[in-house]
Amino acid sequence: MINLVVLVFVGGAIGAMAREFLMLGVPDLSDGFPMAILVANVVAAFLLGLVTGLHKRRAVSDDVNTMVGTGIMGGLSTFSSFVYGAVVLMTASASGAVVAIVYVLVSLVLGYAAVLLGMKLGERGASQPG
Repeated sequence: MINLVVLVFVGGAIGAMAREFLMLGVPDLSDGFPMAILVANVVAAFLLGLVTGLHKRRAVSDDVNTMVGTGIMGGLSTFSSFVYGAVVLMTASASGAVVAIVYVLVSLVLGYAAVLLGMKLGERGASQPG
């Protein structure tokens, strides 16, 4: 139990640092569209799908799956910032509601696609003998 807590703790710290670097490196669009949050969440969705697919075919251990899936991706993805970004967009201007809806829809569609792609890549080779 202690081992799992340590793995999640260390993974969470790595993920949070990665998110901060993304936030500093990815500029928001001119209309206030929170591109950095979108990128962080889509990257986290993809990597979570990838590690899940790898874990399904036993290419990564339970410990790696816990550290990456729960810790790192938990620290990297940011639901609260996602929702806050949508609220800020809605209240920013007359067209803010439209931009906020686009942001939410794009985030959901890209996140869903990223998880599926990651899982497919991670599971690749699962049916091969080995």
